[in-house]
Amino acid sequence: MTTATRQEVLGLYRKIFKLVRMQATLGQMEDTMEEKQYMLNEARILFQKNKNLTDIPDQCIDECTAQIEIGVHYQISYPRPVLLPPMSLTPLQG
Repeated sequence: MTTATRQEVLGLYRKIFKLVRMQATLGQMEDTMEEKQYMLNEARILFQKNKNLTDIPDQCIDECTAQIEIGVHYQISYPRPVLLPPMSLTPLQG
């Protein structure tokens, strides 16, 4: 991993923790604590899972940045669900 990539990844990690601290001031206290714990755990798990990668594709960095921006814009702490087209899940026959 190059120094520039390492700095970018660590910057994203710090940005996530900064957002978690800001999130703690919004919403209901019970919900906020659960969301805060979810965000911290999810960030730790994903970054720990990928810490040994030596070649991080730009796609991973872009995906992380996009997820942060979506969370900030929609004020949600979890990935937005992907909407399926109508009638894509049909009941089983038989």
